[in-house]
Amino acid sequence: MELAKSFEPGDIERRWYQHWEQAGYFQPNMDLSRPSFCIQLPPPNVTGTLHMGHAFNQTIMDGLTRYYRMRGHNTTWIPGTDHAGIATQIVVERQLGEQGVSRHDLGRDAFIDKVWDWKGVSGGTITSQMRRVGCSVDWSREYFTMDDTRAEVVTEVFVRLFEQGLIYRGKRLVNWDPKLGTAVSDLEVESVEEDGHMWHIRYPVVGSADAIVVATTRPETMLGDVAVAVSPTDERYAHLIGKMLELPLTGRQIPLIADEYVDAAFGTGCVKITPAHDFNDYQVGKRHDTRLINVLNLDATLRARAEVWGFEGEQFDAIDLPAAYAGLDTQKARKALVADLQAQGYLVEVKPHKLMVPRGDRTGSVIEPMLTDQWFVAMSRVGKDDATGKSIAEKAIDAVASGQVRFVPEQWVNTYNQWMNNIQDWCISRQLWWGHQIPAWYDADGKVYVARDEAAALALSGGKPLTRDDDVLDTWFSSALVPFSTLGWPADTDELKAFLPSNVLVTGYEIIFFWVARMIMMTTHFLGKVPFKDVYIHGIVRDHEGKKMSKSEGNVIDPVDLIDGIGLERLVEKRTTGLRRPEKAPQIATATKKLFPEGIPAYGTDALRFTMASYASLGRSVNFDFKRCEGYRNFCNKLWNATRFAMMNLEGRDCGQDESLPLAFSFVDRWIIGRLQQAEIEVTEALDTYRFDLAAQAIYEFIWNEYCDWYLELAKVQLQQGSEAEQRATRRTLVRVLEVALRLTHPIMPFITEELWQTVAPLANARTTESIMLAGWPLAQPEKIDADANARMVEFKDLVGAVRNLRGEMGLSPAQKAPLFVEGTAALADFLPYLKPLAKLSDACLVEQLPQDDAPVAISNGARMMLKVEIDRAAEQARLSKDLTKTEAEYAKLMAKLEKPGYVDRAPAHLVERDRAQQAELEARLSKVREQLAKLG
Repeated sequence: MELAKSFEPGDIERRWYQHWEQAGYFQPNMDLSRPSFCIQLPPPNVTGTLHMGHAFNQTIMDGLTRYYRMRGHNTTWIPGTDHAGIATQIVVERQLGEQGVSRHDLGRDAFIDKVWDWKGVSGGTITSQMRRVGCSVDWSREYFTMDDTRAEVVTEVFVRLFEQGLIYRGKRLVNWDPKLGTAVSDLEVESVEEDGHMWHIRYPVVGSADAIVVATTRPETMLGDVAVAVSPTDERYAHLIGKMLELPLTGRQIPLIADEYVDAAFGTGCVKITPAHDFNDYQVGKRHDTRLINVLNLDATLRARAEVWGFEGEQFDAIDLPAAYAGLDTQKARKALVADLQAQGYLVEVKPHKLMVPRGDRTGSVIEPMLTDQWFVAMSRVGKDDATGKSIAEKAIDAVASGQVRFVPEQWVNTYNQWMNNIQDWCISRQLWWGHQIPAWYDADGKVYVARDEAAALALSGGKPLTRDDDVLDTWFSSALVPFSTLGWPADTDELKAFLPSNVLVTGYEIIFFWVARMIMMTTHFLGKVPFKDVYIHGIVRDHEGKKMSKSEGNVIDPVDLIDGIGLERLVEKRTTGLRRPEKAPQIATATKKLFPEGIPAYGTDALRFTMASYASLGRSVNFDFKRCEGYRNFCNKLWNATRFAMMNLEGRDCGQDESLPLAFSFVDRWIIGRLQQAEIEVTEALDTYRFDLAAQAIYEFIWNEYCDWYLELAKVQLQQGSEAEQRATRRTLVRVLEVALRLTHPIMPFITEELWQTVAPLANARTTESIMLAGWPLAQPEKIDADANARMVEFKDLVGAVRNLRGEMGLSPAQKAPLFVEGTAALADFLPYLKPLAKLSDACLVEQLPQDDAPVAISNGARMMLKVEIDRAAEQARLSKDLTKTEAEYAKLMAKLEKPGYVDRAPAHLVERDRAQQAELEARLSKVREQLAKLG
């Protein structure tokens, strides 16, 4: 097979991926006698397209999958996509909004049909992108978290948890997004520092001239106050504890209570307690057995009548609220209420105040603590008939503490434990239309029946008419089941035996709580096994300035644009379309044109993957640099050209496959064979420890620096001047080292290595399989590391370096060849044939003594070397004199700066250090030029 003159990745990538997939190479062999290797793909949301973060972790996952497949493991990488309830519903509602239609106009069923249509578009885009990135996932096992199989598992888990007493429905305080109209988790709330105010309000003491001054940032919720609290140790208010206070504007009376929650030094030391609208107040109210007064509607407007509840869900008579505020949103109600407080003499003062405002991470709306009916999973309760006697949370904590689940890097264990040890019951219901509808039905009296389907619910109710719960499950409920919902549970399948636990979960730290912890909880509870053995936490891919990539910033990069390239006009269009803040489009367009004046060139998949691997150090965030991607595209070209050179010297020739014929290996051959063993050790150890950066570094240094820059050049000499046995050994070494290097590189750069391996492997007598992906992983043979050859190669490299420095010192151009005289031991004679091409010499000879000459002399390992060059003394003096004048001027300017009074003392230390380094460099250059001029007389 003849290789093209240049590496063009596009056709190669499409051709080989299609071949791999059709041949079934991505599927496991299901030989249960072999060790298994399994990775679960963190299912991307069907809300758009993959981004650089996906390309980053998919490079790592695919690299591991290919590595273990080559090691002969029963290997599978299971792909899937997540329905992403809130995120997907927002996307589709936004699309409808652009057409002037709301989901309520369509109705639930028609709206869900629209979401399924979107899933078909987005899911297809995602899988297409994964194929372009080279992901060797087992597509036959592809799932969607809303498909029928997953739906059955979700229902089964819900029903079992309910039957075990671990799922319950209750009225609790939750984070409520009024724009979405649903509960959201703590993890979906961002605290944003904003400028606000602190209002100081008088609460008169009933039957007294005294008053308590309360400081609050949310005066509009005071209509739901049930008490005012002070610190038990605050002597200012000790005599008033237990007294009743007048709640301004309401006509109600509330008590003054003491609670350790209050910080006497903050504000006035008096805190209003509103349990239905603040999580901390909720706990205070519970301790003091108060009521919960809900003054807000679900759209965050004020009610006309407030609901009154007890902490056990009991309802009391409603309370009328001031009619003037009914229906106003919180901002308008605040303004009106403050004006009334001031008019009636209750407002003492208003102070500017920085405060942390909770906002929804998807909508940006202010999150309201809201008292609503929700479904929860009990985290700290032991399930009915649970033989372990442990709660869901305890099992998950034990799984990590016992070492069954290991975090890499290990410091993430602390993050995991901190959250798990303070975990609250999990609110799993969402007031959305897109998602797994909760398998619960209600009769006319409100009694609930949880069952696997409506028929079973009707049987439980005795045939009463039932209405299904409208709520859906939190997205993370279904994704928490992925470790076993994808392997055939609840049946006892071979897949469960082979692939649970999976070997490693590759993910970012931001979903340790969202997903990682919940998978551990659900899998340990239902199967008594951990879901995975290792959790490899990688950093976030940021842009070149270190900013997080986001659609709102317009700095998101589609990995396919790096693979195929993209023109500037189209790139600007992609980056400025669909922004949350359209007014930023001109700014983003300008920045894009500055960064990519000619668009993005095509780098190819292998270059992108090698770039990602080179960045994959443990836990560190990545600032993506396009120059590095360009450098690794050059690396692909280097490997391609090296293979073409090898083929030109190998095809049709004896490559040492006949072991009966003599082979004479030079120290150069033995050195590169030994270096290969070291590379195999380094790459294997790096992949075993998830250090893809070290694997990439070891591969790059071996192929580019050792094999291409040194061995290929030295092999040319051996092929031209060696004996038949020496040439045969050289060809054997040339092809066998290359073939192994391709296998070492394959997990990171799959396409170019497959293309080249198909040509190289037959000549190396190594093609025992149809594809490199099924070829054996190289196993190092340390006994082939030749210490003597290594030492001689070090000596030879030093000689070459010394001669090259000598050429530079003499100002010789790369094209100018000169003879070299070497004074040293007879052992140096072996080096001379190699020195000529590498040091660009016309000749190299060993002499007893160097000629008497003014030419400079280089010394390396006891050898003295001189280049014999006839030079034009006058021209050289002129050149050196000009260089001297220029250098003296630079030196004088620098010294004037350093000697300027006060500069060294006042200037930043790093600038002074830089100037001192430049001073030393200029002094060395001056000394060298003056020495050369002196030799010329």
